[in-house]
Amino acid sequence: MTPELRALLSAEGGLVTRQDALDGGLTPSAITGLLRSGVWLPVRRGVYVDATVWEAADEDRGRPRLRTRAAVSTMRRGWVLSHDSAAHEWGMALLRWDEPLVHVTRPGYSSAWTRYGVKHHYARFAPRQVCQVEDVRVLDRARVAVDIGREHGFRHGLVACDSARRLGTSLDELYSALSPMDHWPGVRAAREAVDRSDPGAQSPAETLARELLAELGLGTVETQFPVRTPRATFWCDLRIGNHVFEVDGRVKYVPTDLGGLADRSAHDVVWEEKQRERLIAAEGLGVSRIFWSDFWGSARAEAHARLRQEFAVTCDRFGRTLSPRLAANAAALRQTRSA
Repeated sequence: MTPELRALLSAEGGLVTRQDALDGGLTPSAITGLLRSGVWLPVRRGVYVDATVWEAADEDRGRPRLRTRAAVSTMRRGWVLSHDSAAHEWGMALLRWDEPLVHVTRPGYSSAWTRYGVKHHYARFAPRQVCQVEDVRVLDRARVAVDIGREHGFRHGLVACDSARRLGTSLDELYSALSPMDHWPGVRAAREAVDRSDPGAQSPAETLARELLAELGLGTVETQFPVRTPRATFWCDLRIGNHVFEVDGRVKYVPTDLGGLADRSAHDVVWEEKQRERLIAAEGLGVSRIFWSDFWGSARAEAHARLRQEFAVTCDRFGRTLSPRLAANAAALRQTRSA
């Protein structure tokens, strides 16, 4: 490849169209050779990606963004990125969908069709809802979150709304995005997702855990509950009464160089976790742990039964209402954190 073509690949995030490759000095046979040797990979018809860029990209956000950029590079102006595709550009956390598509929207009356991996939506939106993220036009976070709820249903919408609020979108902005959608398809699921959204969820797993606990009907589920102990202050994921719920994912134990969050050995992570749990329990709180597998299939009913039983034990020991001491400490810690 010529230096000019390498510069183009770098500028476009590892993507190049066939026409740009030809304009950059490659012959058709040279392009075929790059594809056959695996140096380039086809992303869609007439658009290729540097294989090293593709391999380094993750399935949750990196590769969907590459597919989206590849699709946009072959489209005429007028469309803006929306739904999942816009969410990836904003860095919003999403539940993975079984059939990943590139989503674009153009002003018009509600209709949609899918072709070659791109879902085209006609829907009304205000000019103020169009934003620029890097070099692409996208709908704003509030509109994206409610569109995901309409498109994929309540659970996906709840994760998207939580994520949007965590990134700074206000509840009023979400309701404003909903306001013109009274009779649009899927709006009921989107509205419920907005109603139940909470910026305290730090991940999709915490959103799903909050939904799981709400189904138990044990009381109000509070996110990010602070507990002061003699050694440190800990922020627990979820709380009902005198019982806290910690959400565990395998990613916490996987090293960062393998795509996880652990910056030390799994042994050290687990040992620190055990010490944290003991300190929290010593303050007069019950502790339950929730795993990703608890959210799906028959394991969900089993998790309901286990969590209900663990909560009942805590109520027998410490009562059903949060200790005034813990409530006062939590209020002071929150005030300090927000100052």
